[in-house]
Amino acid sequence: MNKKKILMLTTGGTIASTATDRGLAPALHADELLKGLEDLRESCRLDTLEVCSLDSTNMTWAHWLKLEEAVEAHYKQYDGFVICHGTDTMAYTAGALSYLIQNPGKPIVLTGSQKPINQEITDAKRNLRDSIAVAMNEDCPGVQIVFNGQIIAGTRAKKVKSFSFDAFTSINFPVLGVVRNGRVIRYIREERRAEAPVFYHRVHPKVFLLKLVPGMQPQILNPIFQEFDCVIVESFGVGGIPDSIAEEFFRQLSRYEPGEKILIMTTQVTYEGSDVDVYEVGKRIRERFRFLEAYDMTLEAVFTKIMWILGIEGLSFEEIETLFYRKVNFDTSMTYVKT
Repeated sequence: MNKKKILMLTTGGTIASTATDRGLAPALHADELLKGLEDLRESCRLDTLEVCSLDSTNMTWAHWLKLEEAVEAHYKQYDGFVICHGTDTMAYTAGALSYLIQNPGKPIVLTGSQKPINQEITDAKRNLRDSIAVAMNEDCPGVQIVFNGQIIAGTRAKKVKSFSFDAFTSINFPVLGVVRNGRVIRYIREERRAEAPVFYHRVHPKVFLLKLVPGMQPQILNPIFQEFDCVIVESFGVGGIPDSIAEEFFRQLSRYEPGEKILIMTTQVTYEGSDVDVYEVGKRIRERFRFLEAYDMTLEAVFTKIMWILGIEGLSFEEIETLFYRKVNFDTSMTYVKT
């Protein structure tokens, strides 16, 4: 039987870090990550490609595009892909790749670790083994994070712990499956379609995240709207804009044509999502502003999805709205249907 061909892409991160006088820093090359894991090559043909080597704090949209381009360039030659990535921004990269690579018929797995692979106590080796097992499984197409034995949809993952090995969780959606002793147990499957994968090569970086705090003043809004084409409001509770900045929001939005500046409402609350229509402070915004609402999407998914959408030039507000609410790999609510 022919062995599955897996390509492991490396980007640095904790998994590839070593101790320096100034703290941990990425240093290990792709092949060095596989030392002590030589038996993996007995179950598959495992090739490596170093895309970059950096702390994931320094990951940008340009690196997302490099990863997308690497997968596209090698898509036909391999059965699955494993991307080694730092944990701090892994959920953003997973979200971005979910939109930049749509309808992939092969697994694209992101993983990393909380401890470097060369330390005596580390989660790196388990996560690598589990990720390769998922990448070899043809029933696991799509972008996903594999961490601490869990398989999480790329658009549903969030890092919730700084040091513990169970660093990631799935937000407002069940985990897709688990890996137990090298065995992949799949709970939820994305429908596989006959169409070929679609690769996108542009994102629009001028997206600003505004986290509301009590007593926020309106003068911050003018420079934000001048510089950015989309403002994501991370609001309190189920959503709303406070009186202190509501009038200035309306004034700023009224200066632009529909679709020229996009407002997205989301929530600071991790679980259960937003619903702007529940309270008066939110419902009155609905009556005055034209905006998109995240509902139960993760912030990482909202941020990367709108960057992908705005990277498609010439869209009207209605077209942007349609794409924003269109389901892509578990990124929209199981109960909410946009009409």
